[in-house]
Amino acid sequence: MLRKLLRHRSYIANNAYLPSPKRSMLSSPFSFFSATSSSSSFSSPHTHFVENVDDPTKSASSDSHSAPSSISIDRSSLYNPPDHSHTPNSDPDLVKHLKGIIKFRGGPISVGEYMSEVLTNPKAGYYINRDVFGAEGDFITSPEVSQMFGEMVGVWVMCLWEQMGQPERVNLIELGPGRGTLMADLLRGASKFKNFTKSLNVHLVECSPALQKLQHQKLKCVDEENEAQDTVKRTISSLAGTPVSWHTLLEEVPSGLPTIIIAHEFFDALPIHQFQRASRGWCEKMVDVAEDSSFRFVLSPQPTPATLYLLKRCKWATTEEISKLNQIEVCPKAMELTETIVNRISSDGGGALIIDYGLDGVISDSLQAIRKHQFVDILDNPGSADLSAYVDFASIRHSAEEASGEVSVHGPITQSQFLGNLGINFRVEALLQNCTEEQAESLRTGYWRLVGDGEAPFWEGSDDCIPIGMGTRYKAMAIVNKNQGAPVPFQ
Repeated sequence: MLRKLLRHRSYIANNAYLPSPKRSMLSSPFSFFSATSSSSSFSSPHTHFVENVDDPTKSASSDSHSAPSSISIDRSSLYNPPDHSHTPNSDPDLVKHLKGIIKFRGGPISVGEYMSEVLTNPKAGYYINRDVFGAEGDFITSPEVSQMFGEMVGVWVMCLWEQMGQPERVNLIELGPGRGTLMADLLRGASKFKNFTKSLNVHLVECSPALQKLQHQKLKCVDEENEAQDTVKRTISSLAGTPVSWHTLLEEVPSGLPTIIIAHEFFDALPIHQFQRASRGWCEKMVDVAEDSSFRFVLSPQPTPATLYLLKRCKWATTEEISKLNQIEVCPKAMELTETIVNRISSDGGGALIIDYGLDGVISDSLQAIRKHQFVDILDNPGSADLSAYVDFASIRHSAEEASGEVSVHGPITQSQFLGNLGINFRVEALLQNCTEEQAESLRTGYWRLVGDGEAPFWEGSDDCIPIGMGTRYKAMAIVNKNQGAPVPFQ
C-alpha cells in the first residue's frame, strides 16, 4: 500500500514540475529518470532530496502528533552532464572520434588503441586517404631511395623459390606495400626469369583505398575483361605478366600454395602497448583527455588485458635485462601476426622476410611521430603524423618458435649485411657504367642510404641534405619452413 501511494504522489509531483511529457524528454539527458522516479528536482547531482509522506495507515481524523515517514535519495554518484554549448567544435574529425571513445568508455584508452585509430581509422586514419611516402610526404622508405633495394629483395625471393624446388605456382605476398615501389622493382628486375615470374600470384595486403590505387598504377596493372562472366575479373601486372590481387588482411589471401611473404617496414606500424614501472608495479601507459581538452598520458590503476603480453615478454627475457628498465613496450599484434605467418608457412611451405628498424631484445621507449621528415609530439594533432615504434625481433623469434616446430628462424642481421651478401655492390657498379653524372650521384647517394652507417663521407653538398645510412639501424630476419634449409644469405 505504501509503495502504491508513493508512486501516486511521485506522479503528481513530477507532473507539477514538468508541464508536458514532451518537455520532460528534452529538458535533460536524465529527464526520463526524472519523470519516473520519486524525485522532483535535479538542481545538483550532490543534492540529498528528502520528501515527507503522510503515513498511509492514518486516516484524516487520526492523531496529528504521529511522525511522518521520510525518504532520502543520495545523488552524489550520478553523472552531471555539462551545460550544452552551441559553440562549434573546431577539433578535426579524428580528434573528436578519439575523445568520443574516451568519453564513452568513461576512462582512458591504451596507447595501442590510440595508435591503431590514428593510423588506420577507416575515415581519418593517417594511412587511409593519402600518399605519405617520398620527399613530398612525411618519410622515405628504402624502396623509394633506390631501385636496387627492390631488386635485391627479388634476388632473395628467387633464391628461396629455387630452394623450395621451383614450384609451378607460388603466392607472393607483400604486407603494407606502400606505393608498390618494392614490388614493381622486384617484378621488373625478375622479368627476364620467365619460369619464376610465370609461377607468381602476387597478393598485396593493403587497407588503404588510396594506396591501392597507387599500387595499381605502379605495377602497371591491366584489368582483363571477363567474357565468360563465370569467373572473377583478373588484374595483371604488365611488368612481368603476373596476376595481382588486393586484400585487407593476410587471412584473406587464399591458402594451399607455397607462400613467400615480404614485410618491409610493416611491423613497426603495428600498435604497441607501453608499460611503466611504478611503486605498485608495472602499469600500462594510457591516453586520456586533460581538463584543457588536450590529450595526455596517464597510468592505469590496475592490470589491463595487455598485461598478459607483458608477462609473456618478460618470460622470454632475462631478469637482468628487465631489472634495468623503467619502461617496456610490447606488441601483441606482432606476436599474433607472427603466429599467423608461421602457421601458413608450416602448412603450405615457403618463408617470410621481415626488414625493419628495431632491436634484438626488449624495447624500452621507442614510440615516435614523424611529420614532414621531422619528429613531433606523439599526441599532437593525431592523424597528421606517422606513428611507429622499434620492432622487437627477439619477440618475433620467440613467437615463431612457440607457434610451430616446423619452421626455423634466421637473423636478425643488419640491412647492410643482407644487401651486401645478395650482391648490391656488384649491382651499383654495373649501373654506374651506363649513366650520367647526375644519375651517378643519385646512385651513390641511394647506395649509402641503404648500406651505410651514419653520414656519407663522400658528400660535398649542403649539410641539410647529407645522406644518412640505414645499413645498421635496419635489420633483416627470415622465417622459413625447415624442409627448405637455411635461406640466402643467412647460412
